[in-house]
Amino acid sequence: MNILCFGDSNTYGYRPDGTGRFDEKTRWTCLLQKKFGNRHRIIEEGLCGRTTIFSDAFREGRRGLDQIGITIETHNPIDLLVLMLGTNDCKTRFNASSKTIAKGLIQVIEKAKKYSSQPFELLIISPIHLGNGVGDDGFDPEFDLASEQVSRQLAQEYRKVATHYHAGFLDASKIALPSEIDREHLDESGHATLADTVYKTITESGLLEKGMDSSFCHIA
Repeated sequence: MNILCFGDSNTYGYRPDGTGRFDEKTRWTCLLQKKFGNRHRIIEEGLCGRTTIFSDAFREGRRGLDQIGITIETHNPIDLLVLMLGTNDCKTRFNASSKTIAKGLIQVIEKAKKYSSQPFELLIISPIHLGNGVGDDGFDPEFDLASEQVSRQLAQEYRKVATHYHAGFLDASKIALPSEIDREHLDESGHATLADTVYKTITESGLLEKGMDSSFCHIA
């Protein structure tokens, strides 16, 4: 079965020290593939700076809404879609509330449904929180205190979205912290913990078993 992981830099595996991308022994998506072995195929679709619906004037092609349809169509058929977006939506220039970001996530989901060749299961991951002082000098000026606060409110809104779609839900902030190096990205241990928890969430929730049950009501 095909599992598409669609997210931002923390799905891409961006290193907190800014030296590039973690290797396949470290990224949570690759660790997840190792756990599933040959039973399921993990499709990595992480992009640094990706948002739900907001266009970034400084970085081309970052709107998840613009990319999800093409991505789904490229990798069809998809059995399980794992979405982890929202961190970049917290940037100051977007001035978005957690409710607005959740509405953007819904648009991404609806677009995915439109382009999928078959019904699929859905796992929504609310991202890790932005660390205290992420916008301080020497860190990331694209964020500020308000950004931190919005990031802490995403889980509540994302849980509502998951309930609406009868989807799986995971609050990554409960199990992983941003690196102290940049106060924004997962470090090696964070990737390992997230991989373990995503695997546990998928297997214990029976999402893939639902995908194999033609009588179950999938997202379509």
